[in-house]
Amino acid sequence: MKFNFLAKEKNNIVNYEKAPAFSLTSEYELYAAVVTTSLNASFYEKDTARLDRIKDLINKCDPVFVAKLAIYARNEMHMRSVPLVLIVELAKIYSGDSLISKMIVKVIQRADEITELLAYYQMANERNDIKKLNRLSKQIQKGLATSFNKFDEYQFAKYNRDGVVKLKDALFLVHPKAKDEAQQILFNKIANNTLETPYTWETELSQLGQVKFFNEAEKQKAFTQKWEELIDSNKIGYMALLRNLRNILEANVSGFHIAKVSDYLSNEKAVLNSKQLPFRFLAAYRELKALNYKYTTMLLDALEDAVMMSAQNIKGFDINTAVVIACDVSGSMQKNISPKSKVMLYDIGLMLGMLMQNRCKNVVSGMFGDRWKIINMPKRAILANVNEYYKREGEVGYATNGYLVLEDLISRKEIVDKVMLFTDVQMWNNAYTKDSFANSWNRYKKIAPNAKLYLFDLAGYGQVPINVEKNDVYLIAGWSDKVFDVLNALDDKNSALNYINRIEL
Repeated sequence: MKFNFLAKEKNNIVNYEKAPAFSLTSEYELYAAVVTTSLNASFYEKDTARLDRIKDLINKCDPVFVAKLAIYARNEMHMRSVPLVLIVELAKIYSGDSLISKMIVKVIQRADEITELLAYYQMANERNDIKKLNRLSKQIQKGLATSFNKFDEYQFAKYNRDGVVKLKDALFLVHPKAKDEAQQILFNKIANNTLETPYTWETELSQLGQVKFFNEAEKQKAFTQKWEELIDSNKIGYMALLRNLRNILEANVSGFHIAKVSDYLSNEKAVLNSKQLPFRFLAAYRELKALNYKYTTMLLDALEDAVMMSAQNIKGFDINTAVVIACDVSGSMQKNISPKSKVMLYDIGLMLGMLMQNRCKNVVSGMFGDRWKIINMPKRAILANVNEYYKREGEVGYATNGYLVLEDLISRKEIVDKVMLFTDVQMWNNAYTKDSFANSWNRYKKIAPNAKLYLFDLAGYGQVPINVEKNDVYLIAGWSDKVFDVLNALDDKNSALNYINRIEL
């Protein structure tokens, strides 16, 4: 299936900065909105606006595309909440074949996603009576029943939480058919609340937290021993380790155990299997930078090594391909991606930009706001580079004058192959001259006819500053380094939508 990039009717629209913009098809707008959302308020949209827009776009899109987008968002972009939204909202308007159930089986990757999906189903359908999940969609029921056979006792016990919908509730509701006798015994344990308590860092620390200690020194010693025991157990997941590096340092564990943590963090197989979004490494790095412990630098080095490992699979460009990387540091990019996160869109753009810079041989990089400034960094220290950019953002101001990246190339008559902007694509000209992003690109194409422009949309607001239907302009959206897989799949006859549509149901 092939989708046009733009609506057939080119409406005269403006972006959130009141600058001229171009609209996208429903499929392209949904793609950009989905892969750039944490379902929290963005700079330009209120709390429910993004969710409402996604629901509206689902109604306008091909159901098969919506299903494939949900699978892409979960399995390749490593998003958890929004794929469940796509399932439930699509199920409201689509029935008749096995599309929904197939979609569910491919999206559900953790045991708690079974109950999370049902909780959203209950909320989305405004079920307020006693039997809130009565009359469950048959296709949702079928998909969840199949998904029950994907998990073992440890996985069920780990996520057997006291939420609005419990695993026991889900089991009774969807009636999964056990694949063998052992699975039936497991289902009986879920029903009888007799799942064995799993050995996890959460359960172990929770139990220790309930112990009364004689004094603070005794408590410190107990937590040191517990963290060392947890590290030796090799049962702390990669994300849990990233999030607990500060706690591990504060627990004053031995240098041997810090070395063990560092080795695991920078282990190539562990890094690739962890499927961490790039900004997770940055968040951990910044948390550690502020600490004054004797082993802090060892962990900082391990995080740099981990990011280098994660970048290995990114297909960069050789010495014969000239690349410009421009990171948007405007005011609208300085918005936290969620209320509980210290990470901003600004950080994500810098992180992705530095990852790509690391993989290119012939590259110039910099940042733009009121001005465009080239700030070339060494390739080795990706996280340190991001931090350096972060400290210097005020040097270019806070507008979104992306056109200046192109005007600089024109003025220097510099011919490059690829221009990449990491941005919320809310371009405008704060000097209010006739120059616009689209005009600058059209002028640049006259001196560099083979150049290609890539807009990495980090916000998904639904408009673009240039017609992406022609002149070698592409829109790619998302916060994961997997966006570079899309980049390398693009040519004159492809789009990000074609990449998603390759997914089999």
